[in-house]
Amino acid sequence: MANEREDLATLAWLYGVQTSYDDATGKHVEAGPDSLLAVLRALQAPVDGMADVPEALRERREELERRVVEPVTVVWDGAAPAIELRPLHVDGSLAYHLDLENGERRAQMVDLQSLPEIWREGWPRPGRRLTLAEPLPLGYHRLTVETGGRSSESLILCAPTRCYEGAPGEETRPLWGVFLPLYALRTSRSWGAGDFSDLETLAEWTSGLGGGLVATLPLLASFLEEPFEPSPYAPASRLFWNELYVDPRRLPEMEDCASARRLIEAPDFLREVEALRAMPRVDYARLAALKRRVLEELAQRFFSHPGDRQGEFEKFVANKPGLDDYAAFRAVGDRRGEPWQSWPGRLREGTLAPADYDDEDRRYYLWTQWAADQQLRSMAAEARKRGPGLYLDLPVGVHGSAYDVWRHRDLFAEGVSAGAPPDSFFTKGQEWGFPPLQPERLRERGYDYLIDCLRHHLQHAGILRLDHVMQLHRLFWVPQEMGAAAGVYVRYPAEELYAVLSIESHRHRAIVVGENLGTVPPEVYEGMDRHEVLGMYVVQYELQPGSQGLRPPPARCVASLNTHDMPTFEGFLQSKDVDDLQSLGFFTPEQAHQEKERRGWIRQGMEQELPPEQRGRGLATDAALLRLRLDHLATSPARMVQVNLEDLWQETEPQNVPGTHDERPNWRRKARFSFEEFSTRADVVEPLKRVDELRKQRG
Repeated sequence: MANEREDLATLAWLYGVQTSYDDATGKHVEAGPDSLLAVLRALQAPVDGMADVPEALRERREELERRVVEPVTVVWDGAAPAIELRPLHVDGSLAYHLDLENGERRAQMVDLQSLPEIWREGWPRPGRRLTLAEPLPLGYHRLTVETGGRSSESLILCAPTRCYEGAPGEETRPLWGVFLPLYALRTSRSWGAGDFSDLETLAEWTSGLGGGLVATLPLLASFLEEPFEPSPYAPASRLFWNELYVDPRRLPEMEDCASARRLIEAPDFLREVEALRAMPRVDYARLAALKRRVLEELAQRFFSHPGDRQGEFEKFVANKPGLDDYAAFRAVGDRRGEPWQSWPGRLREGTLAPADYDDEDRRYYLWTQWAADQQLRSMAAEARKRGPGLYLDLPVGVHGSAYDVWRHRDLFAEGVSAGAPPDSFFTKGQEWGFPPLQPERLRERGYDYLIDCLRHHLQHAGILRLDHVMQLHRLFWVPQEMGAAAGVYVRYPAEELYAVLSIESHRHRAIVVGENLGTVPPEVYEGMDRHEVLGMYVVQYELQPGSQGLRPPPARCVASLNTHDMPTFEGFLQSKDVDDLQSLGFFTPEQAHQEKERRGWIRQGMEQELPPEQRGRGLATDAALLRLRLDHLATSPARMVQVNLEDLWQETEPQNVPGTHDERPNWRRKARFSFEEFSTRADVVEPLKRVDELRKQRG
């Protein structure tokens, strides 16, 4: 029995699966054999039960020994590449050729015996180190080595150690900006949710107050029919935009399309717009149907009357990886009205034919991606003139029925969900419902999918936030139907992922931020510091009873009062979220009472920082506490300060209650005030002016 457990632990280690972890309370948790076997199967290890482990272990060792070089090699800061050759059964010579990203080829033959020996854990004998003669330029290069009749390839990632820090002379300038979900932003011209024109308006207004960035939630493609999922963190793809945010009135085709103009001026259309505007929450399905009617008219006009923009459109489609495939996928979904898992075999396995969809639908998705890209590109370029500009968010995963999973089936693990282990808040742990990426397949494919996801965002973003940055090091995999408590951590090749991030951030001149809230191992902080990935400082995480003298945010961070997954500042002070969480079963009555008592001590501690005449005055005191905390952030060394606009008018309702789906209307609530209203309110404008003044003084 002991040997069985040892073999299982060894097999898990060879597949990058951790057999234990320390939870949020410091308790050591050992993974059970059923959990390990389930995750190993998801990693495509040939194990149905414990009896299969010895043979699977032998096969895994042989598979690794067949590699001459690792699939990926990282080279930092232009050093001469040092390639590790695994233990070889042959002597003699080794031939290699190196294909640089720019098309240049370098080749050489070396004597294996002349290369220095190296040892690595798990190797039965020493390997060799091949040091290439010359440093390489930044980028992606392909090395092929041949010896003893064996050939092996390695992608060489040549990257700066530190991600992009800012324009020369601007690397440490204190920045600030605002946050509001785009769907929640409403103007007098909105149709029921914000759009890219509204985002541009917000960016211009923020810039006028001195702010250099505007942050929002992910803007990625969504399923708004069947399946229906409005969460920006469960997108239909991480490679394409959500056409719901396109503003049809600003597209060039509107000038020439009389049918579209008649449509948006028709009484029934205007009544529908007014009804959508009046709703306190976004009706995604209804709004998407309304907007699609207009966009289809414009797309039809574009394709039926090819003009000067036809060449630009064709160039966009040709240069956008997978776009034609994505458009066909969505068109099939429109016709069938069901997730791809329910499609017939040929379609489900990824082979589509023109007879499987309506070509007008396919062209619609091609054209709306172009329209979205044009509008984002225009506003991002303007925003970049005044600061980093757009602060975009890259979610950690995609919907289980997403295009990405359908097309890149080999990259996504089946039978498991990403999640988080139990902690003091989520005592049963979390299952996020999306399939995690296979680390080994990512490496074997040269990180092509990750690179495409990053480039999709970084072509417009001056700042990119990575959701759950711990994913660069490890991710919690939960076997289906076993519960989050049975999950285990799977390791990811952190240095390789940081190298890809660094290359792309420098090429696009974009700052990278990592969401490092929750259970964060020390190596994550070390990696972020080493590679200049900014962390997050959130006041609500820092506040404890007796919070006078709250520690200042560190220099390399984005500092804020809260996040979209937390109560607003006023909601926190009033403990409104505690009652809600108790009603949902996350808190027992006793736990809710203890949390409210803790909040009371926090409030009392903060009030002691106010002059006596400002204490005990209800909302007026809360407003003073808000200003106090904003001053604390604005005067700090934090690289960026992000202000949630809803905090400024003392909103109490959250945008999202984590751990809920149907129980709460997450990702739908519109801002209480329109842009025209809040942009002139003293309780909004004056605090932002104060933040700008303090940030400039800090600079």
